[in-house]
Amino acid sequence: MWDLKEKLWEIRDPIYGFIEINEWERDIINHPVFQRLRRIRQLALTDLVYPGAVHTRFEHSLGVMHVATKVFDNIVNECKDMLKSEYGLKEDGLNKIRTIIRLAALLHDVGHAPFSHAGESIMPHKDNGKLYKHEDYSSAIIKTVFKELIEDHKLNNNYDIKAEEVAAFVVKDYKVLKKFFFWVDIISGQVDADRIDYLLRDSYHIGVQYGIFDLKRLLKTIVIVKTEDRPILGFKEGGLHVAESLILARYYMFTQVYFHHTRRAYDHHIANAIREILLKLNYNDGKLKPPNNEENIKDYLEWDDWKVGNLIKENKELYDCEKILKREHDRCVYHTNEVPDIDDLKKFDDIYHSISCEIDECFVDEAEKSFYNIGNDDIKILKEDESGEIVVRSLSELSNVVNNIKTVRQKRIYVPLIFQEKAINILKKEGLYSGE
Repeated sequence: MWDLKEKLWEIRDPIYGFIEINEWERDIINHPVFQRLRRIRQLALTDLVYPGAVHTRFEHSLGVMHVATKVFDNIVNECKDMLKSEYGLKEDGLNKIRTIIRLAALLHDVGHAPFSHAGESIMPHKDNGKLYKHEDYSSAIIKTVFKELIEDHKLNNNYDIKAEEVAAFVVKDYKVLKKFFFWVDIISGQVDADRIDYLLRDSYHIGVQYGIFDLKRLLKTIVIVKTEDRPILGFKEGGLHVAESLILARYYMFTQVYFHHTRRAYDHHIANAIREILLKLNYNDGKLKPPNNEENIKDYLEWDDWKVGNLIKENKELYDCEKILKREHDRCVYHTNEVPDIDDLKKFDDIYHSISCEIDECFVDEAEKSFYNIGNDDIKILKEDESGEIVVRSLSELSNVVNNIKTVRQKRIYVPLIFQEKAINILKKEGLYSGE
């Protein structure tokens, strides 16, 4: 669907081989605010556990754009008649949507804080009491910093795309997306390009096989599925097993990598270290500034991993800065089962009470409050029933494997290294030490 006269560039990528970009996308990529993503690690301090995990939001963003395009092209190929008859989408309209999706995928993470998700806890609160998320910053940056580059670029002459439309895909602004809001699932949904890329990319750089699945089969079988609520992305029946493998990949990557006990300790330390530094600098009550005006956005974009890393070295006397520099992370001394029952949670609360009464610095980490966890949304499958009619079924109905995977709700108790032995002695006294 590219204009054959349009000049293209190729970026070599270890996951997909080559990623093609046009002049418009190249200008966005070369912008200093997008280049900032080279200085933000995809997985924060995970390299302190898995040394290869030094990849950044920069290459991930390129990968998401590439995958989003592949997903879009397959859907158009498989559902062209339906898109034309029910939504009036012809080639020109589809080309515009394809372009918006590529730009949104490229820019979806441009608002990430230093050290990615680990830095999100030091974002400020909105007026409704909820914390800002990186998507809020991405949307604001797209509508301000990238507005001119999006709306006034010569390659936009055929589309008249507005920055607001690109931002709408990032924050799921259905008022702007209107009746075509199902396309947002390509950027953020149960089967989205973001998830597809980070599972494959993180697995590659970490050196594990947990996140690997059949991408070619996934792209071949992904389609639009009409449900009672709205059209969503799902799979043809032939994609059932790749849908299974995607869920399994998420489960294994979460339990073995994203919720790794040491990795989570460093998420805790880096968030606290940034907060400590901001407080010492008398900076906005220990929070990053909200994206509610251009001056704040400009200030926010000055913060990246390099700046925070230098400040950690300069403030090595601060509690969490010292822990990071010396790699003396807090230790997990007790945890529940992955899916704890009432008795497990009661025991956990009792143990935490016993430990916290003697060790003030202990903290609790919960899987439900971490990023990348498996949600409750069910992937939809188009399946032929006994009468030959195509019906919509949930993956959990068709797959015993997926039906038996439960959302991880594990809870852990951490204590500083110097108190590890003391905590163990408390557990032994309670007859709860397993010797792990």
